[in-house]
Amino acid sequence: MALEITDASFEDLLQSDKPLVIDFWAEWCGPCRMVGPIVEELAEEYADKVIIGKVDTESNDDIVGRYGIRNIPTILFIKNGEVVDKQVGAAQKAVLAEKIENLLK
Repeated sequence: MALEITDASFEDLLQSDKPLVIDFWAEWCGPCRMVGPIVEELAEEYADKVIIGKVDTESNDDIVGRYGIRNIPTILFIKNGEVVDKQVGAAQKAVLAEKIENLLK
């Protein structure tokens, strides 16, 4: 299951030695609801290799502002504390899985 990431928990996650995949979403966002189950599946499949989490943009202004998130869903791929890839808008599972595989190289 994808981790719920908040402003309070985010800094600790950045210190992890595992890559981080963050899905920025909101309850009212239709495309976010389409991507949500895919993110959950990927979180299970890559549980031992990558931290996959979700940030509710309605209640975590610090993280949203830090990365300049203007459109949702946006998925950031972070390695060693740096954003190395980004997906804006809904995407198929294969596209997201390929980005995660690239993150692991």
